[in-house]
Amino acid sequence: MITATNISLAFGKRFLFKEVNLKFTAGNCYGLIGANGAGKSTFLKILSGELEPDSGEVTTPPNTRLAMLKQDQFAFDEFQVLNTVIVGHSKLWSVMQQREELYAKADLSDDEGMRVAELEGDFAEMGGWEAESEAATLLDGLGIPESFHGKLMKDLDGNEKVRVLLAQALFGNPDVLLLDEPTNHLDLESITWLNGFLENFANTVIVVSHDRHFLNQVCTHIADVDYGQINLYVGNYDFWYQISQMLVRQKKEEKRRAEDKATELKAFILRFASNASKARQATSRQKLLEKLDLDSLKPSSRKFPYIGFKAERECGKVILTVKNLTKTIEGIKVLDNVSFTVESGEKVAFLGDSQKKTTLFEILGGEMEADSGTLEWGQTILKTYFPNDNSRYFQSDMNLVEWLAQYSKDQDETYLRGFLGRMLFSGDEALKPVNVLSGGEKVRCMMSKMMMVGANLLILDEPTNHLDLESITTLNTAMKEFTEVLMFTSHDHELNATVASRIVEFTPMGMIDRKITFEEYLASAEVRKLRDQHYQGHVRLTLD
Repeated sequence: MITATNISLAFGKRFLFKEVNLKFTAGNCYGLIGANGAGKSTFLKILSGELEPDSGEVTTPPNTRLAMLKQDQFAFDEFQVLNTVIVGHSKLWSVMQQREELYAKADLSDDEGMRVAELEGDFAEMGGWEAESEAATLLDGLGIPESFHGKLMKDLDGNEKVRVLLAQALFGNPDVLLLDEPTNHLDLESITWLNGFLENFANTVIVVSHDRHFLNQVCTHIADVDYGQINLYVGNYDFWYQISQMLVRQKKEEKRRAEDKATELKAFILRFASNASKARQATSRQKLLEKLDLDSLKPSSRKFPYIGFKAERECGKVILTVKNLTKTIEGIKVLDNVSFTVESGEKVAFLGDSQKKTTLFEILGGEMEADSGTLEWGQTILKTYFPNDNSRYFQSDMNLVEWLAQYSKDQDETYLRGFLGRMLFSGDEALKPVNVLSGGEKVRCMMSKMMMVGANLLILDEPTNHLDLESITTLNTAMKEFTEVLMFTSHDHELNATVASRIVEFTPMGMIDRKITFEEYLASAEVRKLRDQHYQGHVRLTLD
């Protein structure tokens, strides 16, 4: 259990939290959600003790052990991988170090002998005899094979380090587990394993994640950060979403009724204030008007951008034929004789090796030339491309209106501002220089650019990166409702499951191509057997 009492924190005049009171109990998993910048990660740091609030306190019962997923990938560079996991239980690690130091001595004094006996008791009580086995099991579940366990952390790549640090947080059955975006950099098998681990975890879990499927799988409660408060809801993310939408509708209706009532009262006062016979009634209504608190009836601060892709014309029968596409980058053959055909109405999700996917999409998007092979596009096809790295589009000091005008047939500023407003760039936000935009703002700009083209074939490489849950939900809906052809990559399980009608996976042995849904692909025994053959002898790669 962990309790937050009257927690307040402000940066300048802006309150992130104002007198927040919450109790997180054992056996529950709490999904901490909120708009970008609402303070989710900050609140985790307050709970962990890494950050002091302006007022209030965080309390836990005596001897409570709290573990948090660490973000510093270089902090343990000189540690072996297995030991890095065990360090997550600092008391056990300290006992192990003291024990090892004493046993290294040729002779022990009486006091040292007594100390060894104490350490042995502590070692056994804290599960020291099972520590290496538990650490190895965690690493294996998160896709770090046994051959890596003796390596130094500095010899691992960034994705591998993140997995080891996650194993470190999970190690030793902590009483309170704080996880900030734990599914980042995990493949499908690792996420599935983590889902199972957390579902069986008996203590308290508080997790920040943009992965809707993950939140639905593991969360018993949702903690919603909004207006400086954190409100608890029983249930997973989908349940919270349905409830929150209902509350928004109710709040809007309450506000409308209150505004109508205020208008009626004002009209009555103006009409009858000078009429002696009505003066008393007008005065009472004036007092009632003054008591109406319209501001207290504000709806949720969550904002959903408008994303909707409308093709100017339907695709013909011929969409795209790729034949023997080959590309070598820095001496490594990334694509090797890749061939496939895309047919009308298909929504193709590409899985597997990230470099292969991005290289293919850059070639399809016209930003890179293949070394050999051909692309044959249908005559009716008008394509638009969302790149994984969009930074080159935002290096000028143009404001958003000027930037969007480059891609719009309608150059009217009112039209452009209206379009930007629907993408949550209203008022002076539309005059912000594009070279200072955040990652999420850049994605929304790229979506605006794509919508203006009116394309009938969309190519999207990880479009949910940097987006908040509201924008991801809106994009997901837009992709589901698009009636023409989609080719996309995404690590978002929910998006893959609700959009894809065909799966193409890049493996070390080539491609697996099936015209089935994402869930059917995952459930297929034939596909699992084929994947095992393709990945045999290779470190498991990302299956998004």
